[in-house]
Formats: sequence, structure tokens, C-alpha cells
Amino acid sequence: MCGVFSPVQALGQITIKHVRDLGRMGWFILYSLYMIARRPGRPRYILKQMRFIGTKSLFVIVLTAAFTGMVLGLQGYYTLAKFGSEGMLGTAVALSLIRELGPVLSALMVTGRAGSAITAEIGIMRISEQIDAMETMALDPFKYLITPKFIAAMISLPLLCALFDVVGIYGGWLVGVKLLGVNPGAYFYEMEKSVEWRDVYSGIVKSFSFGIIIAWIGCYKGYFSGHGAEGVSRATTESVVLTSVIILVWDYFLTSILL
Repeated sequence: MCGVFSPVQALGQITIKHVRDLGRMGWFILYSLYMIARRPGRPRYILKQMRFIGTKSLFVIVLTAAFTGMVLGLQGYYTLAKFGSEGMLGTAVALSLIRELGPVLSALMVTGRAGSAITAEIGIMRISEQIDAMETMALDPFKYLITPKFIAAMISLPLLCALFDVVGIYGGWLVGVKLLGVNPGAYFYEMEKSVEWRDVYSGIVKSFSFGIIIAWIGCYKGYFSGHGAEGVSRATTESVVLTSVIILVWDYFLTSILL
């Protein structure tokens, strides 16, 4: 009889494990947000994390944004040219970047560059028992390790997204106007006429929530990483993959709400 019920037992164990992990993840983010409201940490810790998450991500953000805008300008031109609407190229590039590509791509770039490093940093502190030592000395690890990263990510991501949008728009202008001959006045005039505050607000809300997701998953996976170098490397990989998937899923739900 034991052999008959083995698959059911294994399925139950897997289900219980995932439900337990989901509950722990929910507790982690709720306690992190509570600590942000109660004891956000010293400003110098927050500024240090903003430098790490934001400033050190500038190069990859600018590079990605420039070529994303250039690709949008190139593809958009040949699509609009079929309908004789090349003057709408600025609108197409701006709305694509501000509403969708800017928040999502900037978040994915920060996930790969900073999110993985956050997980590895906290994971190494966990396996080297530095976090246990802090708890032994009655120092709350959340105050010194977790909340500064949350606050820095929530501030840095909207700023990086705004930079991504601006650079991407000028990348589209470079290809559309300078390379393909679109009227520069039409490029910016149609963009100004079509882009509304609701579009900008949508991008800000998305990038702000993506910052929370990056800090949440990165810190959680590092805080509960396994033992040894293998545990940290597995936690880092899981952090990048899970964060990227959640960002794309959450983007869909936010888009359906904010449209």
C-alpha cells in the first residue's frame, strides 16, 4: 500500500514545501515594509545602496536604452511607412518606451547586474554566520542589510527608468531623423501631442513596483540561501530567474489595471 500512495505523498510534500515558501516570502516582504516605516536605517547606508544599485547601473542602462530606441526607430519607420505615417514615429517610440519597454528593460538590467549581487552578498553573510553574529549582538539584520536595499531600489528604479526613456527617445530620433530622414519637427511635435501624464504615471508606478520586487526577491533568496558555495550560487540563479519572471507577470497585471 505504501508504494501505491508514494506519488501522492511526494506530490503532497512538494505542495507543502511551496506553500511554506510562499508564506515565508509573504512574511519577509511584509516585515521589510514594516521595518521601512519603523526603522528605515541610517541615510549613509541608503546612499551607499543607491550608489550600488543606481549609479553603477548607469552604463548598462544607457547602452541598452540607446540601442532599444534605435531598434524601435528602425522598425517603427518601416512599419509606419507602409501607411504613410512616418511623422508618427516619435509617438510610437515614446509610448513604447514610456509605458512598457523603459520600466521592464531597466528592471531586467538592474536584476541581472544588482539583484544577483544583492543575493550573493547576503547569502555569503548567511553562510559565514555574519547574520547570526548580528542577531547574537541584538542587532536587527533587517535594519542594516534589508531596508536600505529596499529604499534604494524604490528610489533608483524610477530614476533609471526616466533616464532609459530619454536616451531611448533620442536613440529613435538618431535613426529616424538623421538616418532615415523623418522630419525632426514632426518627430517631437507628434510625441508632445500624444504622450499624456497617464502614460508617464504608468511608467513611474511600474518602475517603483519593480524596484520592490528586485529588492524583495534578491534579499529573500540571499537571506534563506543554502549552505556552502553551491547554496549561494543556486540562490543567486534562482533570484535572477524568479525576479525576471515576476517582473514580466506583474507588468501584465499592472498594464491591465493602468490602461
